[in-house]
Amino acid sequence: MSESTRRIKLWRLARKRIAEAADKRDNLITIHYSCESFYDRPNGESPRITSIAVRRIESAQTVSFSIHQLAEGDKKLSIQDIKDNYDSLEKKMLKEFYEYVAKNSKAIWVHWNMRDTTYGFPALAHRYKVLGGRPIDISESHMIDLARTISEIYGKNYISKHPRLTNLIELNGISALNFLAGEDEASAFEKGEFVKLHQSTLRKVDIFASLFDNTSSGTLKTEATKKDIYGNYFHYFIKLIRTHWFFTLLTLAGTILGIIGAYSWIKPN
Repeated sequence: MSESTRRIKLWRLARKRIAEAADKRDNLITIHYSCESFYDRPNGESPRITSIAVRRIESAQTVSFSIHQLAEGDKKLSIQDIKDNYDSLEKKMLKEFYEYVAKNSKAIWVHWNMRDTTYGFPALAHRYKVLGGRPIDISESHMIDLARTISEIYGKNYISKHPRLTNLIELNGISALNFLAGEDEASAFEKGEFVKLHQSTLRKVDIFASLFDNTSSGTLKTEATKKDIYGNYFHYFIKLIRTHWFFTLLTLAGTILGIIGAYSWIKPN
């Protein structure tokens, strides 16, 4: 398979994935979570989770699960109290999250790079197991990695500079109020800035909802060229013919004229 053919195949599959998800809009939920840094962990322990946010794309209803909210309920809001009781607070938070998962069995989870045990759904499940919980499995067929899907639609050069997410939301005019990049979230954790982390988590599920809507409607702004998207200009031209009304009309007119010409040629005198 040539690179151009592979590119078109990825584009088609990604567009189909987005379109099918958009048709089930009532079940779409964006998700993000913040955690301890997953780098420089010499003892091999998994990073602690500090907050999880979920947002229904259709209704914009947002639910959050965070250690600082649970600590407030237990009257243990100081940074030292949270650190001293982190395991119990984290387990309770994850328990509430998985209860939400159980109540939303038809949900399609729209996320950003939540793919593995370093950062992702497997990491959440592992962390809950470590704390003695029993996580609910979420099928891969109910997940949409928005970061990967955007890359497959627009090509790997859809944003030229890193961090891509930060630059993508800026290009699309989406508010970055309370937004923290991944390394800044890890730094906030170290400083015990749990409210700041929570606000960033909430902001990101709003951002992912906006990016999903822009992607599904074809209005997402990127730095991708037509060649980045369609592999080469020949494939782009074929796509243009199939989708643009002018070229469709032109093709139809050509077909009709061709039929008339053929008929005239075979018509007996």
